[in-house]
Amino acid sequence: MPPHRRAALGIGYLPEDRRLTPLLTVEENLLVPVWANRLDDGRKRLACVYQMMPPIVQSLAARRAGQLSGGQQKLVALARAVLIGSRLLLLDEPFEGLAPTLVEQITSVLRRLAGKDVAVLIAESELTHIDALANRTYTIERGEIVAARG
Repeated sequence: MPPHRRAALGIGYLPEDRRLTPLLTVEENLLVPVWANRLDDGRKRLACVYQMMPPIVQSLAARRAGQLSGGQQKLVALARAVLIGSRLLLLDEPFEGLAPTLVEQITSVLRRLAGKDVAVLIAESELTHIDALANRTYTIERGEIVAARG
């Protein structure tokens, strides 16, 4: 399904490689799915995301995405997914390569989402961060579920 269709259905996606547009500002990157779907409540969504995310995301709003560190880009990509993901968030390796401080910040955001009627599906190879978050986990090896918990 093309990204704009996922966004229209309320599905936010955090790709492993972040997929930010480097020449756009952080705020412009956050608003791309809003613009693509001609949503009227973009500013309201943006305000909610700024409240939910660590303060650094809003403080970076005017910077070009290409000027950010990898961890900062990961936070911005998560913010974009949260901004549009009113029903479902698909997160691909959200903790990969992050410093412990950023892992805690992302974990905190995901915990806040738990009470908001948003389903979160996380594909993560490092389970140490997932156990404290997940209601249910599946271990998949070579396309087969080899373990389940929850």
